Amino acid sequence: MLKKFKKFALRGNVVEMAVGIIIGISFNNIINSFVKDILMPPVSLLIGNINFSNLYINLSQQKFESLAAAEQAGVPIIKYGIFIGTVVDFLIVAFALYIVISYYNKLKEINKEEEIKAAPSTKKCPYCYSEINIKAIRCPACTTKLKD
Repeated sequence: MLKKFKKFALRGNVVEMAVGIIIGISFNNIINSFVKDILMPPVSLLIGNINFSNLYINLSQQKFESLAAAEQAGVPIIKYGIFIGTVVDFLIVAFALYIVISYYNKLKEINKEEEIKAAPSTKKCPYCYSEINIKAIRCPACTTKLKD
């Protein structure tokens, strides 16, 4: 049973997936820092110094000066500001992933085009050794039927 587990755990796909998850978590930390520390302060300044994380709806009859005070009192609250921040985080992550994947696909396309260019477009007839199109099934010089 231990051998089967070792075989499963060390398969290429499992290791690649683990590396992808670890890189994804690190990328998430970078994006979260970018959103909270770099992007949100100017956005907050543009809309009048509103701190999204302090926006909430108090569902009780009591009055509180801040979200922290309401949470500490244990009253029911709707934290819509945190939700807005999370949506902004998601949109930025989705946009960043779109850019990365677009760039990756463009690189794949360039590599594919290079492979197509590097692939031979002609072959030699095995009988008369003349150059013929790679797709030809008959040699135009000696008229021999070619094998694939």
